[in-house]
Amino acid sequence: MAAGVTVAFAGAAYVAAAARVVKQYERGVVFRLGRLRPDVRGPGFTMIVPFVDKLRKVNMQIVTLPVPAQEGITRDNVTVRVDAVVYFKVIDAPDAIVRVENYKFAVSQMAQTSLRSIIGKSELDDLLSNREKLNQGLELMIDSPAVEWGVSIDRVEIKDVSLPETMKRSMARQAEADRERRARVINADAELQASKKLAEAAQQMSESPAALQLRLLQTVVAVAAEKNSTLVLPFPVELLRFLERAQGGGGVPQAEVQAQSEVRRLLAQVERLVGQETGVREAGRSEVLQQLLAEVQRLAGVAAPMAQGQVAQAAVESAVESAVAPAVAPVVASAPGQVVGERADGQGLVAQ
Repeated sequence: MAAGVTVAFAGAAYVAAAARVVKQYERGVVFRLGRLRPDVRGPGFTMIVPFVDKLRKVNMQIVTLPVPAQEGITRDNVTVRVDAVVYFKVIDAPDAIVRVENYKFAVSQMAQTSLRSIIGKSELDDLLSNREKLNQGLELMIDSPAVEWGVSIDRVEIKDVSLPETMKRSMARQAEADRERRARVINADAELQASKKLAEAAQQMSESPAALQLRLLQTVVAVAAEKNSTLVLPFPVELLRFLERAQGGGGVPQAEVQAQSEVRRLLAQVERLVGQETGVREAGRSEVLQQLLAEVQRLAGVAAPMAQGQVAQAAVESAVESAVAPAVAPVVASAPGQVVGERADGQGLVAQ
């Protein structure tokens, strides 16, 4: 009986040492004396040889692996920090145990290097707006070596793209400028449409003058309804022009009267230049006359722009020259070097 108890105890100890339970989401890989057994233990109860076999369980679930933020320079020379997340699972338990020491660490390192490579090959706009394409490229880069490890990459997602503060401010100014441009285009289009409608309304009102008066009265009523202390009434421009013509007197515009008085003043100044009784030599008379004529033309050019009505520039010059001719006629020969007259700018006219 004692022997039976011993055998039962030994059998219980053997079963306890050999019994293993593999969960539904796991697979068991058996090493016997260090060699890989070809059969993979499925979920449920299983037995191994104690002290000879070694069972290693491999999780077959999808693993979520966060990738630390990687800093890099994009193709358009912008420094960014990008982090991502990798979803993968083991599809071949023996390869995941035999071919790589730690498949989770290997996948993590491969994801970091692939993310740096993607940052260097992409532009900033792609990182911000075209992430779907970058995710696919990143998945292919990680999945190529991971297949040999018995690991399949389910998907890769870029989580966040961190930009420098200066770049954020620049992008904000760019977006603001773009919004302002669109607002100006919309306002300009509205002004164009309004101008067309106003032109049609003006054409319609021109056919009936009473319509314009009714519109004026409606505007006055609308302004008065707001309880304002100031009431603005439009004043016809034609009435102002009529009053201006009436103020000129006798139908002569005020500008012409002012131009005539300016011409008379300039003529008096020219007569003062040539009115001295000093003689001039016959050879030097032509030069003195040329200087006087230049002064006359200058004075006439000053007075001509003031004649805005019927008095033209040619008429002013003709009137000046006709007044100067009698004053120049008495000029006779004089001794060389003698001062004959004085110009308006203070320089003397010298006989040669």
